Amino acid sequence: MHIARRRLLGALAGAAAAGAVPGVAAAAVPGGTGGAEDAEGAESPDAESAADFEDVTSAGDESSSVGIPDAEQDDGAAPAAAGAAGAAAAALVRLLPRHHRQVTFRTVPRKGGADAFRVSGRAGAIVVSGTTPAVQLTGFHWYLRHVAHAHFSWNGEQTALPDRLPGVRTPLVRAANVTHRFVLNDTNDGYTGPYNGWDYWQREIDVLALHGFNEVLVYAGADAVYHRTFRAHGYGDAELRAWLPGPAHQPWWLLQNMESYGGPLSAGLLERRTALAKKIVARLRELGMTPVFPGYYGTVPPGFAKRNPGARTVPQGTWGGFRRPDWLDPRTAHFRRVAATFYRVQKELYGATSMYKMDLLHEGGKPGDVPVADAARAVEKALRAAHPRAMWAILGWQENPRREIVDAVDRKRMLILDGVSDHYPQVTDREDDWGGTPYAFGSIWNFGGHTAMGANTRDWAALFEDWRTKRGSALKGIALMPEAADNNPAALALFSDLAWTDGRVGLEDWFAQWPRYRYGAADAHAVRAWDVLRRTAYGTTRADGWSEAADGLFGARPDLAVTHAAAWSPRQLRYDPDAFEEALPELLAVAPALRRSSAYRYDLLDVTRQSIANRSRTLLPRIKAAFEAGDRSRLRDLTRQWLDWMALLEETVATDEHHLLSRWTTAARAWGSSPAERDRLEHDALTLLTTWGPRPSADAGKLHDYANREWSGLVGGLYRKRWTAYFTELDASLSARRKPKPIDWYALEEDWIRRRPALRTKPAGDVVKVARKVARRL
Repeated sequence: MHIARRRLLGALAGAAAAGAVPGVAAAAVPGGTGGAEDAEGAESPDAESAADFEDVTSAGDESSSVGIPDAEQDDGAAPAAAGAAGAAAAALVRLLPRHHRQVTFRTVPRKGGADAFRVSGRAGAIVVSGTTPAVQLTGFHWYLRHVAHAHFSWNGEQTALPDRLPGVRTPLVRAANVTHRFVLNDTNDGYTGPYNGWDYWQREIDVLALHGFNEVLVYAGADAVYHRTFRAHGYGDAELRAWLPGPAHQPWWLLQNMESYGGPLSAGLLERRTALAKKIVARLRELGMTPVFPGYYGTVPPGFAKRNPGARTVPQGTWGGFRRPDWLDPRTAHFRRVAATFYRVQKELYGATSMYKMDLLHEGGKPGDVPVADAARAVEKALRAAHPRAMWAILGWQENPRREIVDAVDRKRMLILDGVSDHYPQVTDREDDWGGTPYAFGSIWNFGGHTAMGANTRDWAALFEDWRTKRGSALKGIALMPEAADNNPAALALFSDLAWTDGRVGLEDWFAQWPRYRYGAADAHAVRAWDVLRRTAYGTTRADGWSEAADGLFGARPDLAVTHAAAWSPRQLRYDPDAFEEALPELLAVAPALRRSSAYRYDLLDVTRQSIANRSRTLLPRIKAAFEAGDRSRLRDLTRQWLDWMALLEETVATDEHHLLSRWTTAARAWGSSPAERDRLEHDALTLLTTWGPRPSADAGKLHDYANREWSGLVGGLYRKRWTAYFTELDASLSARRKPKPIDWYALEEDWIRRRPALRTKPAGDVVKVARKVARRL
């Protein structure tokens, strides 16, 4: 491990000089106890010295940093100045309103090198120094976890803190071992929540900062950029709003995979989405985080060449049953003009940034007779014309990026976000694959937002450190890219810790410590439960060619031989389901005082839900055997058991508001300004979770149920309706001694989308009681 002490010493030692944040008191709140950490000798807020930073280590030496020096940032993309520590303080007001006055944030002027933080102080007077407000929040969260035993996450939190925050015996000092800490997938705005509003995004950004991320993909608001761009190139307002897909499907339009479906967008909706995007971008900049915008690489509306004489476009065929937008030849003057308009409009709306995401010829894109290398150079040239020092981020996925692309561009200003680091065992040498292009070690642990627990954490622990520290390594970042956020909180915490850990993460110790701050204190049952989960759902590896857990069969289109709900999901469980079930009684045995947090309740629900979902894979083969044997009585008994398990699954997920389908539909309808628009937006949102699109996409394109998830309203609604219809037909076929009649699943699904019963709007039941019921049945 290389040591980069001098730079960090100089940067962090300046924390005291930066001063406290105005309006944030460091005085202790009376009436609390500091616990063991509130001991004589705990340092005061002003007891910082250079010697305290001698233990700071970073995996990269001074010359290994990859990124844009602060002086070279584009306008609007510069890191927060020293006085901007107020952004961290404002976040703490939102997160810990009872305790925020006990924390002082100080900003270290950035002088190059690694991001770093330092946490010190006595009980009730904590001092956090860091290179940006976001890094300060990372440092404070590190303190919460390892000293105060508290925690924030995508799913649940534990904030039962004493009146006075405990002091720090030994200062906590950490440096990031990589420059780039990128987060969110291109598909995130679709699968996580296409109609999420500012309340959601404000907390999401806070959580991402707490976990140490500094580059956030922002696709919200891109529709307005394209709309305004092509108004200047021959198109009318209404036809462009009809070309733009509904918000749920826009990510795939931005990837050049589809167009129009789910629209048209109203002018008012476009304006409201633009306003939200501006808020997201402003908050990221306040925290010193980089918004990563989509760049322009050639997507055009239909008929562009006819409206712009001399333009040359390349048809892109279809994707998943959808027509793909045409591609404008990047070598042409028309491309340069459109790109210039695009970047100008984008900057006018949202300012400039230092990183732009572009996936040239993604997932089957067709270059036609355009040389790929020439196209890449032209795309890069257009980016440089608008933003001379910006970085081009591109997804490492399947054959993307093509070697012709990385060989043609300035590799020092490209960052490949490796989406298959933990997916395929044959991936072993990214320096050779991409010619030394800087890349980020990434993970896509779910596809479509499946609710399945699990991730290949063994690969993360083994591969990240080995790849990062090998001679000539081009690994310069991490990239957290599940297709939907807000799931697998242990995976979120562990993956983000890779960037802030010296040496290899020890999984046994990490999972032993996790429940301590997840639930608030040490508990032997919690430790045993998470050790089970470490060895099962979180103990899988890429050796079998998968990075995500298998989805459940309750959400699959019915068939006696079905092995997966989504077409591209694992065909079998990747761990022993019997071993997994041992986690449930251990979680139920956790001390009552530790069961009060939303973190505990979420984990208990998740393990209960997963235990039930796994039963579908053991029960279906028995149903198949009974049918093939012609045993109608046995078939009826087993199918009744299947539907009983589905009812129990519905009861489980109905206990939590975040597992209610009505949240998804209500959010969509809230963006509409008329009954017709509200209905259209709700349909846009619901199709993504079910049929995904029209019949050609759902059936021939195999996109149906790609985004299946075990939510109340789906399990007890569409999924139960399908299996009930199927079992009824199986029984009738045995009675009549004939083959089962085929069922038009798409017709059934579309009918349910448009005429389903009313959805539950409030959670019901106690997850602990339901979990006990499930544990007795397992």
